[in-house]
Amino acid sequence: MINDLIKRWIRPEVQAINAYHVADAEGLIKLDAMENPFTWPNELRDDWARLIRDTDVNRYPDPQAQELTARLRDCMQIPQSAGVLLGNGSDEIIQMLALALGGEGRTVLSVEPSFVMYRMIASFSGLNYVGVPLRANDFSLDEEALMAAIEEHEPALLFLAYPNNPSGNLFDTTVIERIIRAMPGLVIIDEAYAPFTDATFMPRIGEFDNMVVMRTVSKMGLAGLRLGLLAGPQAWIEQIDKTRLPYNINVLTQLSADFALRHKAVFDAQTESIRTMRGYLMRSFEAMEGIEPFPSDANFILLKTPDGKATAIFESLKEQGVLIKKLHGSHPMLTDCLRVTVGTSEENSAMVTAFEQALGDTL
Repeated sequence: MINDLIKRWIRPEVQAINAYHVADAEGLIKLDAMENPFTWPNELRDDWARLIRDTDVNRYPDPQAQELTARLRDCMQIPQSAGVLLGNGSDEIIQMLALALGGEGRTVLSVEPSFVMYRMIASFSGLNYVGVPLRANDFSLDEEALMAAIEEHEPALLFLAYPNNPSGNLFDTTVIERIIRAMPGLVIIDEAYAPFTDATFMPRIGEFDNMVVMRTVSKMGLAGLRLGLLAGPQAWIEQIDKTRLPYNINVLTQLSADFALRHKAVFDAQTESIRTMRGYLMRSFEAMEGIEPFPSDANFILLKTPDGKATAIFESLKEQGVLIKKLHGSHPMLTDCLRVTVGTSEENSAMVTAFEQALGDTL
């Protein structure tokens, strides 16, 4: 009986997809989720704890998160002319965009493989989703295919992750510019991995009438706070803001993020260390027989493993106490692929040793 009710009332597009899966990492070296591996220094923890202790939560938070927004403007060098909208992680912002620009027959466009939530949220929101394959050899943009899709579908939204997840590469800026100019709807440049690259479209807000930039504090070391932002022309932000639920950024997130960003130098030092260790991991993987690491401007590295070996390597690593991301089976272009997040020096060394063991066992 209950299955009949579900079949009747749950939208078919929701029934057709799987919930977002998060792997159990208990007891493992966790290198699967593109997190900053470093915790806060003890002196920051103590100051933060005192701040939380003296904070009351019996009142609703500032609905506009004004102090935090001002702090983010400064830390992320958001142009003063731009509007800023905060979300409970980038995921909520993607959902707000889908609600604001959605409608019957409208299309969300992105490239594939890329961040899975573009497709999932489009499905949640009853929108058509079209994924344009990246070029197979280097995961670069296929400009001709993208232009054809834009002409055919006239998309309301186009998401481009910059750098891209899971490939880690930056797309050609001149190609992106031509795509923005060709798009009838809104282009979202998703800069989730901005801490690990010098490339950004943030200073160019206002140059294009139909471009906004999305950021998150998750990758710089604040993933547990679930805080994202959208910056763009004021006129766009004012309309998208209408879909934001009241008080979506809670008191503790506002307080904690503002506190952390006052100590941004600590997190900048951590991300600089991650950049350095990314180079170490690239060299380590390049030295492994049969492993092809793809260049990365993010805090992870995509790996092509020998034919048919990805699952065995993944399982061997897990047995040795290391959790990475198995992408094999998730998309045809990711066949035999694994993704490794950059960890601490100790975690990276342990992972490389385990990877060499796993590779030796499977060859």
